[in-house]
Amino acid sequence: MAQSFRLRFDGAPVERAVREAAGRGLYLATEHVLGRSNDVVPLDEAELQRSGVASVDEGTLTGAISYDTPYAVVQHERMDFRHAPGRTAKYLENSLNGARGEVMDLIAAQIRRALR
Repeated sequence: MAQSFRLRFDGAPVERAVREAAGRGLYLATEHVLGRSNDVVPLDEAELQRSGVASVDEGTLTGAISYDTPYAVVQHERMDFRHAPGRTAKYLENSLNGARGEVMDLIAAQIRRALR
C-alpha cells in the first residue's frame, strides 16, 4: 500500500526574517568598523572623530560609514601628514580591511539567530 502527500512551503516569512537579520548584522558591523576607525582617526580637537556615522539602507542591505568634516577626505588620503602616535591616514579603509572577518561573523551570527 502506498501513500502520497503534498508539501507546500511558503518561503516568504523565512526570506523576510533573514533580510531583517542581515540588516541587524550589517548595522552591528558598521558600528564595529566605525569604532575601530575612531580608535585611529587623526585627532586635533576630535571634531573629525565626532563626525563619524554608521548607517544602513535596509532596502538594499548596504552599509556606510562616513565622516562629515571639510577635511575628512584629505586627512584620510594624505599619507604625508604627521599624526599623533596611534593615529593614521587611511583610518577608515584600514579599519574596514582589518575587520572583514569580524564583519562577516557579526552578520552571520544575526542570520543564524533568525533561523533558530
